[in-house]
Amino acid sequence: MEKLKRTDRLVVLSTLLTKNPNALFSLSDLATITGAAKSTISEDLTIVKEVFSLFSLGELSSIAGAAGGVVYKPVEHEEATGEFLEKLAERFSEPDRIVPGGFIYMTDVIYDPRIISRIGEIFFTKFCACSPDYIVTVETKGIPIAMMTARSFNVPLVIIRDSGRVTEGTSVSINYVSGSSQRIQTMSLSRRALPTGAKVLIIDDFMKGGGTAQGMHNLMKEFNAEVLGTGVVIATREPQDKLIKDYYALLELISIHELSKNILIKPFIENKETFLK
Repeated sequence: MEKLKRTDRLVVLSTLLTKNPNALFSLSDLATITGAAKSTISEDLTIVKEVFSLFSLGELSSIAGAAGGVVYKPVEHEEATGEFLEKLAERFSEPDRIVPGGFIYMTDVIYDPRIISRIGEIFFTKFCACSPDYIVTVETKGIPIAMMTARSFNVPLVIIRDSGRVTEGTSVSINYVSGSSQRIQTMSLSRRALPTGAKVLIIDDFMKGGGTAQGMHNLMKEFNAEVLGTGVVIATREPQDKLIKDYYALLELISIHELSKNILIKPFIENKETFLK
């Protein structure tokens, strides 16, 4: 390969790293890709690391040893996270988002890749010490959020279904009581989707009473999986006594009045302690 100029190498390195979060690249790999010496790549990475830090674009971590290298972590800066959540709360508080039944229309936001990519990075920043093997969610609105979280961790996504699928083979099903509708519902997961004893992080879009989240926790027990944490985008203030005690929410739905078209949503400042074992 033709030898690249330093400016070209910096572009290649930064692009390669940010497109592959939490993937380990050895100096040898990067030297082969760019056609430069490992000592030169090491100097380039120092520059990339400083720029990432200066502009709060994530962190570049070095791993020592024969099997070591560098890993890009899409860590969100606390100040930037606060500003983002304030804007997100304002958007969800728009009066025309109230739909019959006192629910909030969220689809346009949680299917916007620019928004959910940031949400995934925020969840990664909160739970990065967990090192999950899988991200778990339940269909359907939690899927894009969980997918971006899985991308940030660079681990597979597992989707719990509301019923079994013939194409997925043998599955495990459980009944649970929905916290919002107070109805008995069913959730199902293929036996092949999750290995026994896996470490998982549960991500969902909304939590009211915590029934769905509790159902996911119970289903994980059927696979002897270890739940490292539970993250949701919005949690309601009421009821305060939820079925899941340890969770992390980005926003809090304080009140919603269907007749007056008034919604009050704020960043969830008093976050629960992350459910770590």
